[in-house]
Amino acid sequence: MNDGIERKPLPDFASDEDAEDFVDYADLSDYDLSDFKTMRFCFAPSEETVTLRLPAPLLAALKAKADSTGLSYDRLVEQALSAALQD
Repeated sequence: MNDGIERKPLPDFASDEDAEDFVDYADLSDYDLSDFKTMRFCFAPSEETVTLRLPAPLLAALKAKADSTGLSYDRLVEQALSAALQD
């Protein structure tokens, strides 16, 4: 947002509960949200199973990346596939 108004940086939160409390009471229009990225949420249940053969180093890297983001590696694969299919 570049409307000439100086916005505050978002605070760091120690827990999800702290973040939820902040969102419940803060006026988010006062904060700089320019670094936010669109996030897709999947509410439909995963109903199909896919078997995929990967080289061991690729699978290890995938699992490490998933661990660093707090996701399961199958969820990370699902997000990557979804992003690859976006126009």
